Amino acid sequence: MTSSAPSARRQLVAFAVPSEPGNERLALAKVAEAVSGRGLTAARLERLKTAVAEAAMNAIEHGNHNQVEIPVEVEVLQSGSEIVVGISDSGGAAADVRADEPDLADKLEGRQSPRGWGLFLIRNMVDEMDVTTEGARHTVWLTMHTAAPAAEGAGQ
Repeated sequence: MTSSAPSARRQLVAFAVPSEPGNERLALAKVAEAVSGRGLTAARLERLKTAVAEAAMNAIEHGNHNQVEIPVEVEVLQSGSEIVVGISDSGGAAADVRADEPDLADKLEGRQSPRGWGLFLIRNMVDEMDVTTEGARHTVWLTMHTAAPAAEGAGQ
């Protein structure tokens, strides 16, 4: 996660959604509502929503195997200029966040699986992505700064 002390973080919202395909939209809507008016530009909010939806979809499908009775838990925190979203499932072992970078040509030629864009997309939508596993609880932590890093340029 980020370097902010946990005591400095304020929980904006915590909720759970059933592990049913499509509920990633519910998760992204609730996160968007929680961070509304908290300093993210429209473009950065859209990037966060995309990352939340993809992480929630992964948790539903790969972590909880679409078992409706096992919820995906979402927590939104803020500490100063950082918004941190944790998305947890009961999938156990951590996903390999160092997976090969997707290569479109390799995918089209069958040298890479047609799947595997999710973590790549998430990593490139947010400022930081971390993964923790405690027992069966697997959490993807997404951090977005309310001010865009200088490398992003204006309007992001």
